[in-house]
Amino acid sequence: MDRLDIPPDVVIRRLPLYARSLRYLLDEGIHSVSSQELGERINVTAAQIRKDLSYFGEFGKQGIGYDVEKLLNHIERILGLTHRWPVVLVGVGYLGQAIARYDGFNNQGLQIVGLFDNDPAKIGQAVGSHPILDYSRLQEVVREHQVRLAIIAVPATHAQSVADMLIEAGVRAILNYAPIILQTPDDVWVRYIDPVAVLHSMTYYLARESGEIS
Repeated sequence: MDRLDIPPDVVIRRLPLYARSLRYLLDEGIHSVSSQELGERINVTAAQIRKDLSYFGEFGKQGIGYDVEKLLNHIERILGLTHRWPVVLVGVGYLGQAIARYDGFNNQGLQIVGLFDNDPAKIGQAVGSHPILDYSRLQEVVREHQVRLAIIAVPATHAQSVADMLIEAGVRAILNYAPIILQTPDDVWVRYIDPVAVLHSMTYYLARESGEIS
């Protein structure tokens, strides 16, 4: 699919929030929900929810709302969660180990199939059931499992070279924890998680409250 045919990225980013809220509703035994009620759970207006969903079809009935399970199934299909996605994780330091041990992946259509590091002291050790492999095995594993999704948790100095290896092997989506903007082809999707940058974006408001800036 060409990028021009894809709904705005901000809409795509909200879909997983809708899905998560719908799962909570099912866990609570709630089987029907209005756009207003759903919006209140994730701080989005009812009009925004209706507009977002309209990119993909008509899912609710006016005056009745949405069937929670059916809407969840639709969104999971839109997000490609009707099958399991193999994932590789590069960088098994403290952060990488925490990511590798996270139980939520297997419950949400994601499966880590390989852990990689370039530290000889870590090679051969295991995190859970996954042995840590050397970088030299990275492209082999990506191709063997037809991996298209990867997580980078290496220092900034190594992130670009790791991304290049992943892309050459066929990866087309990267979640990057390294504090650096990656240079990638247009057909590769990248998301960034930088806790320091996010915290800095909030210290602005704290500084204003304390009168440190005007």
